[in-house]
This record gives sequence, C-alpha cells and structure tokens, in this order.
Amino acid sequence: MSDKKREFPVSKSEEEWKESLTKREYLVLRKGKTDPPYKNKYYHFEEDGIFKCAACGNELFDSKDKYDSGSGWPSFTKPLKEKAVDYRDDYKLSHRRTEVICSQCGSHLGHRFEDGPEPTGYRYCINSTSLNFEERE
Repeated sequence: MSDKKREFPVSKSEEEWKESLTKREYLVLRKGKTDPPYKNKYYHFEEDGIFKCAACGNELFDSKDKYDSGSGWPSFTKPLKEKAVDYRDDYKLSHRRTEVICSQCGSHLGHRFEDGPEPTGYRYCINSTSLNFEERE
C-alpha cells in the first residue's frame, strides 16, 4: 500500500488541480467522492479501447478486462499494466477497503475487492468520473 504523502510523477497544488478539473472531477479524483451507482458514463459502456486517468492521462484499464459486475460502476478484472495503479488502505466506512489510485498523479479511482471473476479474482470498481476513454485504432 502507498503512503498518502508520497510524491507522484505528476504533481500539482490543490489550486492547480481545481483549475484543471471540473468540480465533479475534483471531488472524485482529489477528494475521494463516489459516482452515483448505475447512472454514470461508463457503467453500460462497451466500446473497445483504453481507459485513462481523467486527471493526468495515465493509461489505466483495457476495455477487454471490463465486465458487468452488477455493482453499478465500471468494473475491471485487472489494470492495463501492473504499475498503472497503486493502492492504499481506506477506512472511511469503518472497515478496511483497498483504495485504487493512479500511480502517476495519486488521484482516487475507486476500490479493489476480492470478489471478482477469474483469472484474477479481483473486481476493480472504478468511478466513471475518474476515467477518460480512448478508442482503440
């Protein structure tokens, strides 16, 4: 798990983040808020391509690893690359969860749960607001 105070390759002041992101993006990516379930951009999205961090453009997830978990949020079995994301402990709901953050800018993406399908057994439950999509060429 990462240390919350760690330095990331993409670093901005809070004011710079506020200026470069929409209000909703800032709340989700920088303050750890959550999209409403079932009513978010990428939940029922089935295009072929790569999902990137909405804050810094880091390539995070491949659409080939996306599946319908029934959770109300886009779910993936694994990140695009092992080092695309990082993790930290999250106790905001009085029990430990694994928060998923962008390895390049430290932005909040969502959470990883151990109830996903094979081959990984993981469910990366990711906020649509934290993602941008690039269609595969």
